Amino acid sequence: MHHILCGLAANPALESTLVDRLISLADDDIATDLARRADLSRAQAIALADRVGESAVHLAYEGRLTAADIDPSVWPDAALALLDRGVDRPEWARLLAADPVRERREKLAACPGLPSDVVDALAADPDVRVVAELALWTTSGVAARLAAHPHAEVRRAAAGNEATPPAALAALVTGEGLPAARRCLVCDCEETPFVHDPQCPRLDCDLPPGSSCDGSHESTVHAMREAALRNPATPVEAVAGFVDHPSMLLRWALAARQDLPQQACERLASDPAPGVRADLAENPAIDDALIRALADDRDPDVRRRLAHHPRVPLDVLTLLARTAKIGATLLPRIAACTPAEVEELAKSPDPAARVLVAQRRDLPLAIRDRLADDPDAKVVKALAPHPGLSEAQLRAMVDRHGVRVLAKVATNPGAPPALLEDLVRHEPPVQKVFREVARHRGATASALLVCLADRQARRIAAGHPALPPPVVVELLADADRQVAEAAAANPSLPPAVMSDLACRR
Repeated sequence: MHHILCGLAANPALESTLVDRLISLADDDIATDLARRADLSRAQAIALADRVGESAVHLAYEGRLTAADIDPSVWPDAALALLDRGVDRPEWARLLAADPVRERREKLAACPGLPSDVVDALAADPDVRVVAELALWTTSGVAARLAAHPHAEVRRAAAGNEATPPAALAALVTGEGLPAARRCLVCDCEETPFVHDPQCPRLDCDLPPGSSCDGSHESTVHAMREAALRNPATPVEAVAGFVDHPSMLLRWALAARQDLPQQACERLASDPAPGVRADLAENPAIDDALIRALADDRDPDVRRRLAHHPRVPLDVLTLLARTAKIGATLLPRIAACTPAEVEELAKSPDPAARVLVAQRRDLPLAIRDRLADDPDAKVVKALAPHPGLSEAQLRAMVDRHGVRVLAKVATNPGAPPALLEDLVRHEPPVQKVFREVARHRGATASALLVCLADRQARRIAAGHPALPPPVVVELLADADRQVAEAAAANPSLPPAVMSDLACRR
């Protein structure tokens, strides 16, 4: 019965009095669904938070609870949610800065616009994790101060903060002008030298896997440098020399930077780690020569990522479309094509080029119609979801290419009900068609009844409003709890049944 009530709590057709009823008996799961309701009134939001305190956080983030509704001593986490949204309540911040629960002070440290006295209190917090969280999110002046903190964990956090001044970030990378850190999380709790077992069996241990300290806090210093190298505010002069660093993670951190000189990009393009080359391949900073060189990379992920580069030449992109698993996606370079380039791709004798442009959903009618008649099934499959295609065109696609295009035709937003009914009865059947039709807004009752016979589609179809009410009621007793929950959330569920379910407990 519990899963039924969860579904009912999400039902958009549930009457307000029944919402009140569910609030009165809500547990964490039911409250989660109730808190997401678009029609929840302020009074109901307050009642739900009173019933299940944890729901107050979601309600606060969604704007259902305001500062006038919240007592921070009763709902401190909801108060934190509003502070995180930028609500100006300095008295709340001062109260929470002294909260005995470390996680709340840590959450507070990430909130914007904190009063200066609260920032000072958090910067002096006895738990270094709170100070580190402040260093990660605070303003420039405070971040500059915390970049020189004696604890390496605080420095690591400051290295990832884009507000940290460039000079401080450069110092964190090079170590120049900074006194050595005195502590790290490892030597705070273990005698050095110590290397943390990645498979550590201790339940009370929260050290990162593989962390280590021999007195130089090496794992934290490494993480600090990695964060600084990824930080776009770190001066490129301080980071470019790491392209040949023995640490793969540090080289990898450089690969996505858009300010690298071409010489550094060239070194990374020959990096032995595929992940480094893959990040570089998508980097807008690389030039055409490097793009063409990476198109021949032996790693498929490098070629796939290169296809997503915003400036990849169309001839290279067509080649990549043949060799890389790009998937059914509109690539940035294709989205930016000029009308002349769209025409050129659509007329290409290479099906791979036509597949690329067929992913666009704003094609001129003449090009769209030409591609709809394409002899290559992959081209038609890419075009099938395009809005505006007629029933005759969609049926012609199915007639010519059969099971290869069936599922994509079913996703077309304009697919008429009669076509959807034919698709679910196609022989041989295509399982994905049932799922697509089950979620299609134009699906009819007869098409949905066929979809119910498929195990995966059944869970989707059970929530479709076109399903006949008697069938929805039957599905409440389904052996699959997900099907039953979806049926309970179906707006076609008769109001009398909703009332009976809500009042049964």
